[in-house]
Amino acid sequence: MSAPVPGGPRRGAIHHVELWVPDLARAERSWGWLLARLEYRPHQSWEHGRSWLLDDAYVVVEQSPALSDTTHDRRRPGLNHLALHAGTRAQLDALVAAAPEHGWTLLFADRHPFAGGPEHYAAYLEDEDGFEAELVAG
Repeated sequence: MSAPVPGGPRRGAIHHVELWVPDLARAERSWGWLLARLEYRPHQSWEHGRSWLLDDAYVVVEQSPALSDTTHDRRRPGLNHLALHAGTRAQLDALVAAAPEHGWTLLFADRHPFAGGPEHYAAYLEDEDGFEAELVAG
């Protein structure tokens, strides 16, 4: 087992996740809101992208000019979802209640909040571009 680098993150920790999105404004509306609610702070901004930072890791949304398609399908090979700690059950419930105003749809509503099993209190949200965020209560 490796020890943390002095003054830095643990070896193997996530550095960043980058999502290529078809519409930057929509992604800012949904991901920007969600990440801010999860205590990420704005980190970088450029013509085609934005990022939000939490501790040593950050999330990027980018409408890259190099996109080869304009649709995302979480059921195709590639990223299925991004799972994030959402705090307490009450905090998760508040996120779920506010999510539709910010472009998110609750997936598996008939099994919410236990769609991942009886011991897994979580919400599965999908944004307007088909990206999924799994929010897990601790």
